[in-house]
Amino acid sequence: MSCHSDSTSVVRGARGKMATVVAMTAAAEEKSRGKYSASCITVIVVLVGLPLWWKTTETYRASLPYSQISELDILLLDISVPVEVVFTRGTLTAEQQKRLLPQTQFSQKLNQLDGKTGFKYRYEKTYRAATGIEQDAIMGENVEVTVVTLSRVYESLIGSVVIYVVPADSQLFPQEVTVYIGKHRAAFLRSPVTRSHTVAEVLQDIDDYVEDILQTMSFTDDMVVAALSSRFPSGTFGTDTFTDSMTAFKSSLGYEITFSLLNPDPKSHNTCWDIEQAVNNYVQPFLDKMSVFANFSVDSQILYYAVLGVTPRYNKTSSSFTLNEDSLPHVINPVEAKLGSNVASSYPVLNFLLYVPEYSHSPLYIRDSDGSPVESNTFHSSRWGGIMIYNVDHQQLNETLLPVSVNIDMARVMEVFLTQLRLLLGIQKVQPPSQFLVQSPGNMIATDWEIDRLLWVRTVENIATATNTLTSLAQLLDEIGNIVINDNIASEVYSALASVQQSLQELEAGRLLSAFQASKKGITSSERAFFDPSLLHLLYFPDDQKFAIYIPLFLPMCVPIMLSLLKTAKDFKWRKKVD
Repeated sequence: MSCHSDSTSVVRGARGKMATVVAMTAAAEEKSRGKYSASCITVIVVLVGLPLWWKTTETYRASLPYSQISELDILLLDISVPVEVVFTRGTLTAEQQKRLLPQTQFSQKLNQLDGKTGFKYRYEKTYRAATGIEQDAIMGENVEVTVVTLSRVYESLIGSVVIYVVPADSQLFPQEVTVYIGKHRAAFLRSPVTRSHTVAEVLQDIDDYVEDILQTMSFTDDMVVAALSSRFPSGTFGTDTFTDSMTAFKSSLGYEITFSLLNPDPKSHNTCWDIEQAVNNYVQPFLDKMSVFANFSVDSQILYYAVLGVTPRYNKTSSSFTLNEDSLPHVINPVEAKLGSNVASSYPVLNFLLYVPEYSHSPLYIRDSDGSPVESNTFHSSRWGGIMIYNVDHQQLNETLLPVSVNIDMARVMEVFLTQLRLLLGIQKVQPPSQFLVQSPGNMIATDWEIDRLLWVRTVENIATATNTLTSLAQLLDEIGNIVINDNIASEVYSALASVQQSLQELEAGRLLSAFQASKKGITSSERAFFDPSLLHLLYFPDDQKFAIYIPLFLPMCVPIMLSLLKTAKDFKWRKKVD
């Protein structure tokens, strides 16, 4: 019995030890499996999960030409003006003509405005003799006919100037006039050259006048500085430099022109205006000429019971009502609220208002700061439009019954509105030297060279604005990394950059029309990119909001993995010590 019990105890002990060994082996295998599982999960998370999460949640940013845009921060315009100086018969001796003609000379001037902005303009002057057709046209005694004839036989490029040197005793224009500037791109200079002049003296005498003619027919330094004003802090230059540019509207792809007839007293005045015919006869020819500059749309309206919002004062001396100059700014806002606007268009609106005063406030006159009546009885507001007060002469109508019929003299009205339209579109007044005579544009409203002057200014203005927009956009996108940059934005940026560079090249080559068209495309593309709505989608998504979103997602998953990795690391250290 004793032996049997001892053997049983031994067997039980062996079985217990074997079970313990098995249990320890299973626990070790389970522990090892847990370590491998944690390691595999960690590897999968690090090598697959994190890159996948990073790729699917990253902010898409198309590549942009930052280095090329940064080069635009320093802008030095190189403007070339093609000039032809044509000597007619009798202005040069045979020896002078042999040594002088033909030849080409260049003169340039550099104007550095600050460390980042400047411009230089170069006159590319070609001296030649007049052709037979040109000589025949100039032999006449009617300069206006000569101007028309030369414009037909000789088509000059936009932005170029042709100067015809005529004999000193020429009867083409008055003897007291030294320079006659036609309405196209030709000017006539009474020759200052004598037979004893050397070639150098001839060029010197001619160039003195050529400089003055080009300053009148192309552009001046102040005009270019004003066009570049967007690149300077306010107050950098005097206000006199920007007077004309502050009156005109900024460059745009299109403009809306609205003519409004305000009849505040329809019970007394039955007004009638043939606005459609007036637009076709007076405005449309001018807009056709300006079509190279922008697109125009014209509409009209009649507003009844629309008052100016300022009560006129009665003047006993003149038995009339007056509006003083200091009260004119208060007229715009009340009237503008009743005009309405085309919300479907983003183009600037030029407002032209014809106001027929009430019977109780007639006649109504505008007086300047000195108290003198304004002859045209009109005023205009910068970058808004103009208002004309049209008085009704009730005594002349001889009508006692109200309302009286009032037929608006549209020729007189349109003469005023077209003058204001020129100013608002940026066609600046020219102050030529005393011995210069400038031909009136007549029905053209604006001469060819006045349009060229406007194109010079608008081209420079577009380039300055586009470069500012591109550099500002690049700086903004570089500083805020979570702004989405879509492919369409990148495409607009590349298009704007290429257009600006092309415009600069065309200016340097003297091709004004191509330079203007490229600059217009550049400013359009740059503003489309800058004001694209997609740029604001992630602009207000800061880092603290990212943590608030991702911590509840990743923390429950990361804690077990991190604890398993820590335990594995402790076991590894313990085994290393035991071994």
